[in-house]
Amino acid sequence: MARILVTGGSGFIGSHAIIQLLATGHEVRTTVRNLDREAEVRALLKEGGAEPGGALSFHAAELMSDDGWDAAVAGCDYVLHIASPFPSGVPKDENDLIVPAREGALRVLRAAKKAAVKRVVLTSSFAAVGYGKPEQKKPYDETDWTDPAGDRVTPYVKSKTIAERAAWDFVNSEGGLELSVVNPVG
Repeated sequence: MARILVTGGSGFIGSHAIIQLLATGHEVRTTVRNLDREAEVRALLKEGGAEPGGALSFHAAELMSDDGWDAAVAGCDYVLHIASPFPSGVPKDENDLIVPAREGALRVLRAAKKAAVKRVVLTSSFAAVGYGKPEQKKPYDETDWTDPAGDRVTPYVKSKTIAERAAWDFVNSEGGLELSVVNPVG
C-alpha cells in the first residue's frame, strides 16, 4: 500500500481522510502544529473507529514555516493537503487567512516536488470557483474562478481562491508534480 501524508490531521476533513486511508491499509503520516496534540488526534480517530497503531505517524509542521515539511513528506507517495485556516468569524485583517492558506499550499507543493511525490490532492472549496460573480446555470469547471474583488467575497473565500490559484501557478511553472483539486460545498 501507499504512504500518504495528510496535512491538518486534527481537523474534521483531515481526520476523516486518515480514518478512510487507514481502513484501506495505507501507511499514513499527518501534520499537526504541535506534537502535543497526538494523543488528542489518536483519541478522535479511535472514536471514529480507527485503531492506527504504528500505521500512523505525526510530524510537526505549520503553514507559515518551512520547518518540518521536508521530513513530513519524505518517502511519501501522495499528499492530501487539507490544512488551511478556517475561522469561526471574520478576521480583522483578511491576510490572517490569505497568507497562511497561500504560503502553506506552496510550502507543501515545494516539499512534495523535492520528495518526488506522485500527486498532491488539494482540498480547496467551492468558494474558489463560485463567488463574486453572477450565478451560472452551467456546471462549473476548471475555467471558473471566484472574482476576489466581487461583491460579498469574504476573506475566507479570497483565501481559498488565492491559495488554489497559487497551487496551479506553481505546478504549471515548476512542473514535475501532479495536482488534483477537490472543491467541496458546505
